[in-house]
Amino acid sequence: MRAADDIPALFKERVKSVVAVEFFTESELDRRPTIVSALVADTAGTIVLPPTAINNFVQPSKLKDFRIYLPGRPASEYSSGEYLGQDPLSGWHFVRVEEKLRAQLVPVTAFAAAVDAGEPALGAEFWGIGLRGKDEDFAPYFLASRISHVQSMPERTAIALAEVASPGLPVFDRAGAFAGVAVGGFGQTYVQFSRNDRGLPVMLLNMEESSVFVLGSAIKSWLTRAPSTLSGRPIAWLGAYGLQPMDPEVASFLKLGDQSGCVVSEVLEGSPAEAAGLKNRDIILAIDGSALPRFKPDRVVVTYFDRELGKRKPGDTVALTVLRGSERVEIKATLVDQPKLFREADRTYFEKLGFTAREFVYGDGVVRRVKVDGQKGVIAQFVKNSGPAGTAGLRPDDWIIEVDGSEVKTYAEAVAKLAVIESDTNRTDFVLLTSRGGETAVLRVKLK
Repeated sequence: MRAADDIPALFKERVKSVVAVEFFTESELDRRPTIVSALVADTAGTIVLPPTAINNFVQPSKLKDFRIYLPGRPASEYSSGEYLGQDPLSGWHFVRVEEKLRAQLVPVTAFAAAVDAGEPALGAEFWGIGLRGKDEDFAPYFLASRISHVQSMPERTAIALAEVASPGLPVFDRAGAFAGVAVGGFGQTYVQFSRNDRGLPVMLLNMEESSVFVLGSAIKSWLTRAPSTLSGRPIAWLGAYGLQPMDPEVASFLKLGDQSGCVVSEVLEGSPAEAAGLKNRDIILAIDGSALPRFKPDRVVVTYFDRELGKRKPGDTVALTVLRGSERVEIKATLVDQPKLFREADRTYFEKLGFTAREFVYGDGVVRRVKVDGQKGVIAQFVKNSGPAGTAGLRPDDWIIEVDGSEVKTYAEAVAKLAVIESDTNRTDFVLLTSRGGETAVLRVKLK
């Protein structure tokens, strides 16, 4: 084990495996900056950003001007980066920095231990890196703590007594070997009291530091999963929607032992699941002959199943063992590429009308419970509050079915009709038929 005096030298070297990334998201009205901490994946300058760095509804084309900063260097000095896309398995976003900076970076895998030490022991000490803000030139600082618990989430995940790194940055053992990646979203629950009121539970979440990290042995292979397309395609899709963990009491009653299951809420129309004969309320017990493990909390089994599907590709066949009533049924489904995602949907902003029309995609039909043959029109992606459409009552996520009394069956039809209205300088108003929460409404939009 390294002595405490060695830590400064280890820290100085391992800081080369982390960077700060700034980028801008273009909207109809402005450019919003985002700054996140990120780690270096390889010698080709591939940078990994945590899943929460980018909203899943944002089109990749709206992500602009990626800037890569070295910790502790003046913020005026940065290199450009190119967005590569999001990996559907890990959720990580990948960026590649321009060549001039790559020689100053060291992949986090360069610090992997020569021999796998296995799972960390209770009380073992680990440390990591935090980064200050842009106004402090992303100065790196040292964090350390001891392990209090290790569990499957579904990847093996260590929980420390205190913060060990900024979310998205690496964690190291005492000897400086790469041990894992810190993850955000693990808040701590407190009870807040006042003199005049009873205590209320309060969840506190540290956005800049984390006491939880996924073990490197569980996610090391993810570092090589830079997508070949901005959308992350191909993305394997089964079409079993709204999976829920099987109730432990049900598992006990069925004498399933130390395993779990995923209850299918809905089998989606036109999906591989439907073609294979999967039914609503089926309980998936195994995939390709491997029983779904028991997790705590129980909901983790759903993530585990999604991860298993994410390891596969369109065209792969998966064998599912399901419980239907009291009968076990074997099902084989051939996965396909997932239907168009929200972030891939076409959209057009009509400045004069004051809203953005987005293509109606498969997912819109799922959340609105609309069958494929009934999917039409467009979605109001953005509505300007003071614009004509917003004043008339249009709201984001409204479903636009008709324009001026004419049904719009496709995105192209809707855009064409709205473009004519937008360009007509003599037009005083127009009418939209919309649907919100299953209720339809007629909105008269005044242009003058």
